[in-house]
Amino acid sequence: MHKVEKMNIKHNLKTLLFAFFPVIAALSSIVVLSSFRNHTSIEMPTDFTYRKMVNNAFTYGEKLNYRVHYGFINAANIEMEVYGSVEEVYEHKTFHIRAEGKTIKTFDWAYKVRDKFDTYIDQDALCPIKFTKTVREDNYYDTDLVAFKHEKKKLFGSKGVLDMPEYTQDVISALYYARTLDLAKAKKGDTYPIDVYLDNKIYNLKFKYDGKETIKTDIGSVKCYKLLPALIVDRVFKNENDMTIWISEDDNKIPIRIKADIAVGSIKVDITKYSGLKSSFTSLKN
Repeated sequence: MHKVEKMNIKHNLKTLLFAFFPVIAALSSIVVLSSFRNHTSIEMPTDFTYRKMVNNAFTYGEKLNYRVHYGFINAANIEMEVYGSVEEVYEHKTFHIRAEGKTIKTFDWAYKVRDKFDTYIDQDALCPIKFTKTVREDNYYDTDLVAFKHEKKKLFGSKGVLDMPEYTQDVISALYYARTLDLAKAKKGDTYPIDVYLDNKIYNLKFKYDGKETIKTDIGSVKCYKLLPALIVDRVFKNENDMTIWISEDDNKIPIRIKADIAVGSIKVDITKYSGLKSSFTSLKN
């Protein structure tokens, strides 16, 4: 393979993985963890009560696996898992969810990725209490640790302290929260706002309901809801609506497929395996 061609592939993969992994899937040092101990003793205002959400979408022990395609090439794998039992974090009973993405070994020579994201979601309010990430992408390494204080409308992170709207989500909890929304009566064009934290910034985002579609996948044909997230137009995405997400048309609302057009081509993420679902997978037609 020519040196120039190899460099172009590496550049394209870097752009591809920059686009995907931060949007969807953690380890931090003991020193960083210790900096949050004082924040855990903050007294909650007496007039704030955490909300109680209905969740028929996921539960302890759920595991979802995905394959990432770059054109016709298999580039990476992603695993998303809800740990098997409740974990108490800062006096909240939480779902501990990990999203982990890694390039397959035959792609490591071009651009090696080993990314891990952990979120701890209050099991009733479905908002993050703690979020950590470890990103290893080629020669780049980054970590983050955040404690969310929704009653104070603040988050305390290893990268700084920010004011935030209450019930701000992180990049992983946002996906699980969206799965709990009732789309049965949604009309095409309906929009849903969501505030999301990533890398010491809060993004005021939204996604749009785009109807229903049945798609063929490795696990069978699945009846889906279609969602269009509003993207940030930059060097990766040229248009606001360059990504489509298909989620199962049942109570689980499992992410089934993600397709996106990016500056250097297109990516597709397809489900390959699932287990531990909370509700019946009624939208699956084998």
